[in-house]
Amino acid sequence: MRLILPLPGNEAFATRLAQAGGWTLIVPETRRFPDGESYLRLPGEVRGQPVDLVCSLARPDPQFLPLAFAADAARELGASEVTLVAPYLAYLRQDTRFRPGEAVSSRTFARLLSSCVDRVLTADPHLHRYPALARVYNAATTTLHAAPLLARWIAEQVDAPLVIGPDEESAQWAGAIAAAAGAPCVVARKQRHGDREVEVALPDLSPWRGRQPVLVDDIASSGRTLIAVAQQLRRQGLARPDCVVVHGLFAEDAYAALQPQVGRIVSTDSVAHPSNGIGLAPLFADALARALRDPAETAGGDDA
Repeated sequence: MRLILPLPGNEAFATRLAQAGGWTLIVPETRRFPDGESYLRLPGEVRGQPVDLVCSLARPDPQFLPLAFAADAARELGASEVTLVAPYLAYLRQDTRFRPGEAVSSRTFARLLSSCVDRVLTADPHLHRYPALARVYNAATTTLHAAPLLARWIAEQVDAPLVIGPDEESAQWAGAIAAAAGAPCVVARKQRHGDREVEVALPDLSPWRGRQPVLVDDIASSGRTLIAVAQQLRRQGLARPDCVVVHGLFAEDAYAALQPQVGRIVSTDSVAHPSNGIGLAPLFADALARALRDPAETAGGDDA
């Protein structure tokens, strides 16, 4: 019997995961001492049982210490295995030194997490220079893919969809979603000028004016790319697009800025948000039940 243990703020996803797998949910006792330090206690007996810590790492800095305390406690109390179930996995953006002196935070965070848990289970990590999580994580990894779920939502909810990928890097991924949804696909060309400044270009879409555009992306953070593509679509006379994303981070005013530019905004529940409309718990429950693992690779990335 697996024990599903949510870190604070992850109770809803953990409950759905426990229900999907028919497992036991145990909620840790947490509080803060007067000096601001964290207190954590695991209820019940964990000896000899696999413990799955549920923590979507959309806000990784304040979440890491409680996660580390829970993982260490589970190990010291005799858990047979400690798995981090992180529907969203942070700190993959800085995967090299773009400027002299920068911290390569992806490798540091991977080492820290790998020292805490036996396995990391996540969905669609935002990889760039790493070919796989196993290239940077020493702990075992399991990488799940939400594309089939996005495709199913599009096929069921959108009439005559036209799937649009936000940049060249998304071509294969967006194409797979479009094929599964039975829709044509086009891909934008993107040039990023900063964290919040992007320039996009689309091919001539006049043959597709009778279709409903659907923007697909793995992550929506600032929302500026989605906004830029939506504006280009309107300039070409297409309808306001729907947006379907895996990880809806929507930092600061991103969601409010995106809403006037598009129709529906739908995300998976990897990060709790009002846009959540695609559930990942059954996907994660299946991976845990079948003990899925990524192929082993040599850990560590190139330093540049």
